[in-house]
Amino acid sequence: MKTLILTCKDIRKFLNMRETIDKMEEAFKLHALGKVQMPPKSYLIFDKGDLRAMPACLGKYAGIKWVNSHPENYKFGLPTVMAVYILNDVKTGFPLAIMEASELTNYRTGATGGLAAKYLARKDSEVIGFIGCGRQAYTQFLALKEEFEIKEVKAYDINESSAKKFVEFVKSHGIEGKVMSAKETCQCDILVTTTPSRKPVVKDEWIKEGMHINAIGADGPGKQELDERILLRAKIVVDDIEQAVHGGEINVAISKGLLRREDIYATLGEVILGKKVRESEKDITIFDSTGLAIQDVALASLIYEKAKKENVGLEIDLFNLE
Repeated sequence: MKTLILTCKDIRKFLNMRETIDKMEEAFKLHALGKVQMPPKSYLIFDKGDLRAMPACLGKYAGIKWVNSHPENYKFGLPTVMAVYILNDVKTGFPLAIMEASELTNYRTGATGGLAAKYLARKDSEVIGFIGCGRQAYTQFLALKEEFEIKEVKAYDINESSAKKFVEFVKSHGIEGKVMSAKETCQCDILVTTTPSRKPVVKDEWIKEGMHINAIGADGPGKQELDERILLRAKIVVDDIEQAVHGGEINVAISKGLLRREDIYATLGEVILGKKVRESEKDITIFDSTGLAIQDVALASLIYEKAKKENVGLEIDLFNLE
């Protein structure tokens, strides 16, 4: 057997948002039913950044993502975040594929935001606000476009050129887009926050009844994007309780004693299974996304199967001793 090597260019050939959303829905169902294996993330912490390992098993596939975060990498002409995925066959443990995983991560995160909004946002939602207009805003937009009839997008970024570039992307999809202040951007039906902030960028008084928020940016201890008072008004849905408590949008409020585990309304898997639902059109709902290893193995397996079928990538013999 040979191991398939897939580059970023290879991966992009197989990224389809509709298929990815459906794949994430399947993965979160199995997660809620206890039919996956997903140990906690493991970290190596350095002076200038970190490396983290994210293992999981889903069906006949297992895998691990090895991903860094080094904020000063621009000095070396390198991306801040780089990820590699190793996909294994559960039956034999054989490494079926090694693939670039930054694009994979970006896509599966966006797809999961669209999935969460599908179940938690009002069905008539048509105005979407984006606080933060980096790479993740693009896939969040593409996923939401799959689930809603979007009429207008509002965008804010501390770097106005990033917001303008994102709005041009939105317009290229035939949807009206405008660069606005943070306050004006929050006057919407669905709000998406994708910043690396360690202090709230969205104020409580900006959030009206009936809104849904995809809180994507907080993925580590000390990070937060939302005024803590918003959390106290909302129904909070998390991807995974342990990860959210320690590193999601709720982690700061939990550490301060303002919020308890018991205040978490549901996991996304429970919502998908229908165990918990949006109860009122006036509810404020928040999806706290930390990113799960099951999302990675689900999408990596889909990409691998497509690549094998279409003969894409480079096959190598890792264990050839001759």
